[in-house]
Amino acid sequence: MPTFDNIWLFIGASLALLLIPGPAVLYIFARSVEQGRLAGFASILGIHAATLVHVIVAALGLSAVLASSALAFSIVKYAGAAYLIWLGFKKIFGRNELPDTDTHLKPFGYARLLRDGFVVNLFNPKTALFFLAFLPQFVAVDRGHATMQIAFLGLIYTCLGIITDGSYAFAAGIAGNWLRRNRRYLTAERYVSGVLLIGLGLMAAFAGNRSSRR
Repeated sequence: MPTFDNIWLFIGASLALLLIPGPAVLYIFARSVEQGRLAGFASILGIHAATLVHVIVAALGLSAVLASSALAFSIVKYAGAAYLIWLGFKKIFGRNELPDTDTHLKPFGYARLLRDGFVVNLFNPKTALFFLAFLPQFVAVDRGHATMQIAFLGLIYTCLGIITDGSYAFAAGIAGNWLRRNRRYLTAERYVSGVLLIGLGLMAAFAGNRSSRR
């Protein structure tokens, strides 16, 4: 298991990222507004079922790296921190990737919504890279069982994601139309999430420096 401090730090970082509405949240909003909250919940279950697959792949892949070399794992951690910082700068200075929230979505059955959410998130390379960069930052290598630590953290992230996304789906009937119209809010999201990603990457890099000096 990760250290108690790492778990709470991970929960805080995860909530900070999950509470910022990105493309997946806006998709859930749109589905909830168009078809009701149950449609939003079906999409959420599909998205986070795929999240669990990404977590398993990350746990197995990163534990294999650690088994081959502790130095290689440290390199992966620093590369992950650099990737998070790059994502932050790209979010701030890059092209706006948020979907058009005025688009009306074709209604689908709940099974189709669950399947679509799963497939879209499963084959999203950005999601896979994000987990490979994010999860190792909170692993206590000296405690061993890296696979279990990463899987445990990934499960926490998935549960938090279901709760936060579920809250967005529940509130979509009230705030969804406002979010569609408020472009200023979407612009603020871009800068806030970018700064959070940069801060997370810097925190991970400096935390790695401190641990290496002990």
